[in-house]
Order: sequence, then structure tokens, then C-alpha cells
Amino acid sequence: MNITPAWLFRSDDGELLDPVLFRLLANLRETGKLTRAAEAAGISYRHAWNLLNRGEAFFGMPLADMRKGHGTRPSPLGEKLLWSEQRVRARLGPQIDSMASELNHQLQQLLEGAHPVLRLHASHGYAVALLPECPGELDLRYCNPLEALNALGRGECDLASFHVPSSPQLAERVMQVYRPQLEGQSQRGQKLKVIRFVTRRQGLILRGEDRDRIQGLADLARTDVRFINRDEHSGTRVLFNLLLAEQGIGEDQIAGAGQEEFTHTAIAAYVAAGMADVGFGLEAAAAQFGLEFLPLSTEHYLLICHEDRLEQDNVQQLLTFMSSRSFLAEIATLSGYAPDRCGEVTTFEALLEEDRMAENRKTVERNRR
Repeated sequence: MNITPAWLFRSDDGELLDPVLFRLLANLRETGKLTRAAEAAGISYRHAWNLLNRGEAFFGMPLADMRKGHGTRPSPLGEKLLWSEQRVRARLGPQIDSMASELNHQLQQLLEGAHPVLRLHASHGYAVALLPECPGELDLRYCNPLEALNALGRGECDLASFHVPSSPQLAERVMQVYRPQLEGQSQRGQKLKVIRFVTRRQGLILRGEDRDRIQGLADLARTDVRFINRDEHSGTRVLFNLLLAEQGIGEDQIAGAGQEEFTHTAIAAYVAAGMADVGFGLEAAAAQFGLEFLPLSTEHYLLICHEDRLEQDNVQQLLTFMSSRSFLAEIATLSGYAPDRCGEVTTFEALLEEDRMAENRKTVERNRR
């Protein structure tokens, strides 16, 4: 089951605009030809004309610009509607996916009888969204790291996601934020194990025309730069604030820091629509909207579980799937992502020690030069 949001425009007298209008406008943006846009939307050329005319009458402004010799493109209003729809999908997507996963689980349990379901509570990301393709049934629900860790401690999920920078200094500060939840589970005898998954790059997301004037975090404090922030409880916001602290920059110095979006995709859509000049998020989100990306941090995106869960058949199935050649090939298609010894079981201590050793080797190499 998939759940897809739909926009409905209704006039005062009850007239509705066909939602296929969005597909038509999106195809117009891509092809520049009404005939091809109508075909791609699965409607006739005549119906496409009627939709655009009805839309113009509905809004009092044209939705498309038709110029002889230059094809047909969405008008400024048409572009605004398209960006608005994309922002809605980007903002609501994870919540809708979580709801669909929950409903699928309930229906399958009803139709097929009770059977083991692997429950994963995870931060929004592009690689984790691929995990439900694994054999068996995986119930993926999106939430912030604190919610995921608390759910794991209460036994409401089998796995939780956690992302920590590969920089040892930043990693230690991130661990300090979540240490009460991690140590609380250990004190209750719930020994935690870490499942390695991917690394991913986070940084500044901006349009090409702003690349010269925005070259780093310091430029966010300029009065002519508009910023869009992640929600305050997200792991990405924690990382962003730590990077700001390293530069001696406070959020109160950044115009727009109080404006929040809840997913990486929504951040990129907000910037691409011209509603902000820059945001902070994943390289994959920037690539999705054809935006520029300035990398600032690489982090491990991990899965965590209680040690006794590793023996479950469905967990073993997941580990095998994560290390499969076909799955690793999918990860390789995501901008800014790389497999990070997928499916290998370790501990936080071992992972952080490995990063410290890697950092020391880099320091030695730099000194030799």
C-alpha cells in the first residue's frame, strides 16, 4: 500500500480542478511541448488545453506561457504551484510513508495471521528508505534520534537509527547529547550493538547563482543571506549547531534560523523554490533538485539494537540483505552516500576508536608533507 497526498482546489461555487493538472504542469516544465506533456500525463491534447483554460479562469491568471517558436512552459503562477506541491510532498513524505508502513503491517497481520515483523524507527534519509525492500516484512517509521532511542528502550522497535560524525571531536559531542538514553539502556541490562550501514555527506545546499557569495558557514551570518533550518530535534540540527559552535557563530546571527523544515528533501525544495538562499542537509537532497552542495561533514548512519535481537531470523535476513551486491549497487547511486561495511556488527567504542586512529594517520601524513 502506498499513500499519496493530493491537492484539491475548490471554488466558492464548488468547482474542482482535476489534480492531474500538476502532472501536466510538471511535464510541461520538462518537455516544453503541450502534446508531449499531455501524453506523459495520460490525457488527451484537448483535455490538456481545457485544463489550462479552466485553471486560468479559476485563478484569474494563466498557468502556462505559450510562445510561438518557443513551446509551452509553466507561467510564474504555474511554477509557484509546482514548487508548492513539491514542498508539501517533501515535508509530509516521511510521515505518510510511516503511516503506510503501519497500515500495511496491520493489514498483513489481519489477512495472513500474526508473523514476525522487524520494526525500525529511523531518521529521515535516502539509504534507509531502501531497507523495506529486504526479504520479510520491515515496518519503517521515521522519527528523530531521541524518539528512536526512547522507543528502542521501551521495546517498541527492534532497531533504531543513529548518525554520528566521522570526525572524532564532533562525534564525542554528539554522543554527549544522546549519552543519557544510551547509558540508561545499558544500566537496565540492555547491551547495545551497532550495525554499520552507510556514510553520508552533510553540508550547505544552495542554488548555483549563489555559489560565489556563499562559501561557508561564516556567510550565513550575512544580512542578505536567507537560511532555512532543520527542526530543532533532528540529528542534523544537532550536527549543524555543533559546526556553528566550532566557528563561533550563534543561530541568532542567522536570518531565517527560526524557520524549520522536517526533512532533507523539504530543505532542498525550499531552496530550489527561491524561498531561501541556503539550507543545511544531505548532498543527495541537493542532487535531487539540481542544486549546489558544499560538504561540511561526513557521518556514519548506523542501526542500533539490543544484543539479544541479533539472533532473530529477521535481523539476520536484514544483515544479509544489507551486504548483498544488489543492495550495495543501489547505495552507490545515491549522491554523497557510500557503503560503510554494511551489515557488520560492532560497538560505539570500536567505531569511535577506529575513527580516532584514522584521524591520527591523516595527521601524521599531513605532517610528513
